[in-house]
Amino acid sequence: MSDDQPVRLYCFAHSAEGASVFDGWKAHVGARVEPVPVLLPGSDLRRAEPRVTTHEALLADVLPLFTGPHPGPYVLYGHGLGAMAALTVARALHEAGLPGPALLAVGAWSAPRLPAEPVDARRATDAELLHVLSGKGAVPAGSDEGIWLRAMLPVLRADLELAQDLHAAARRPFPAGPLTTPLLVVDSQDNRLAPPSSADGWRQWTDGPVWSRTVPGRHFFVRGGRELPRLLGRACRVAHRLAKEPAVVG
Repeated sequence: MSDDQPVRLYCFAHSAEGASVFDGWKAHVGARVEPVPVLLPGSDLRRAEPRVTTHEALLADVLPLFTGPHPGPYVLYGHGLGAMAALTVARALHEAGLPGPALLAVGAWSAPRLPAEPVDARRATDAELLHVLSGKGAVPAGSDEGIWLRAMLPVLRADLELAQDLHAAARRPFPAGPLTTPLLVVDSQDNRLAPPSSADGWRQWTDGPVWSRTVPGRHFFVRGGRELPRLLGRACRVAHRLAKEPAVVG
């Protein structure tokens, strides 16, 4: 593996907004890191396609990106529901005995809890969905984020169906056991859906090292700004360096 090869930072977006939320990241991630937004059906240039709503459909769509020949090292970052997509991909590769990411990074999403399920998107009313999506008051009703939630509710309902199925899949036994991948958990101080304390819940999903970082903002801290892409760019370079170092037995 050449040191000149950039680390590919595959980015999974939160519900509804699509991969365009990562536009502009290339200018901020720094040297030797290439952001690669993962475009899912139903968003952006694939808007005419039905949205994926199951674990199997998600893997059928995105896993080929990671099972063919790779030009170099890569990292996965998932924001919001994208965190579950990134975890699902990493675990599928782990179960198949295939090379996984140098780092799994997740943001703005609490770790899947084995005994619990997210809201049942197939049966919940619009009011119930809005209550959950707003973090039980985390997003004021008259705010831009509150207006956005209401406008995007049909899409968000489909994405919650996907979240429900990904959580159900995460609760099934995995013969290969926990990941060994290093994990970075990014939270924001004002996000009630996934407060900084939620980083502790992610530790059960990997036997590798776990780091956490807190950034300003609420749930949608992925939008705009330079702090998050700069943080992930640094994490990519560190993860690449650590992956090349020989293991220390002591």
